[in-house]
Amino acid sequence: MPARVLIVDDSLVFRTKLEQSLSMEQNIQVVGTAMDPIDAMRKIEALKPNVITMDVEMPHMNGITFIKKLMPQYPIPVVVVSSLPINTLDALNAGAVDFVKKPTVQSPADMKAFLRELTAKIRIARNAKVRRMPAAVSQQLATNIKTPKVTPLRPMLSGKTYNPNTIIAIGASTGGTEAILEVVNGLPAETPGVIIVQHMPPVFTDMYAKRLDKICKMSVKEAADNDRVVPGRILIAAGEYHMRLQKDAKGYFIRSQKGPRVNGHCPSVDVLFESVAAVAGKNALGVILTGMGADGAKGITKMRQAGSYTIGQDQSTCVVYGMPMEAFKLGGISRQLPLDQIQDAILQRINLM
Repeated sequence: MPARVLIVDDSLVFRTKLEQSLSMEQNIQVVGTAMDPIDAMRKIEALKPNVITMDVEMPHMNGITFIKKLMPQYPIPVVVVSSLPINTLDALNAGAVDFVKKPTVQSPADMKAFLRELTAKIRIARNAKVRRMPAAVSQQLATNIKTPKVTPLRPMLSGKTYNPNTIIAIGASTGGTEAILEVVNGLPAETPGVIIVQHMPPVFTDMYAKRLDKICKMSVKEAADNDRVVPGRILIAAGEYHMRLQKDAKGYFIRSQKGPRVNGHCPSVDVLFESVAAVAGKNALGVILTGMGADGAKGITKMRQAGSYTIGQDQSTCVVYGMPMEAFKLGGISRQLPLDQIQDAILQRINLM
């Protein structure tokens, strides 16, 4: 079944360009366009789209408010098209499946790259899992501050002396911004160092790290070259920079360097996980979360072969069950779990290391 796309954008020129370009793609059918969210709400029932592309900054109602109103009644996958990192992250919090950065300089090359990425993400979104949420829950998820779960496992961390070589590595893609938040939100401040690759472009990774830093008990920052990996700190790989783990006499640190795309991505989860396997081995804990494709599958398999304990998000809770599925098929997963059980599994494992 093709992706039936409704394009929502207040720019007539941009709407027309998207409609013309997407209509030429296989398995994509543009069923209509809308000039703003109010117009879109009127057309959804009649046109029955199964994917919506949407700008965030629009007249009458912004895209974030639109998503909050949409999801309880029509849980349709939304791909945000925006150049504004803060608004995009708010839209993902509210329930959007993915986003594409709108080209700032609309040269032919910029537009071609943008349309290629948008087309790929529309196809992914067509099969993405969108959970129907009551309006009150949708509103709560769209706020910047979340109340962490309270579990009996967390006090076990207090006062415990850990192996200083313990490290946690996490990789994710489509749907990963919220999945990562659920995993790390509420981890105690003394948790061993966490290093994360989330497929995201430059600027967006820094804004995402700053947002997590306001929410988490651990400190969070975008990774810079030679940053130390220490208890209580989470490092997010920078957009367009691969992150690798290294070790010296003082302990772990990371190298953040530009390089060719691996599995179509920079940063790449495989690049991170393979370095963790080589440097940390049995002292590492690897987690692979929701995402399209296979990035990270080979790397987390190498981690498990090196003695790491590995966790994969299960199919029922993934927005896109791609990366965890491929890792599971390769034998790279020690334990496959629903998203809401992964944090506790991490804490349990840390207490054994």
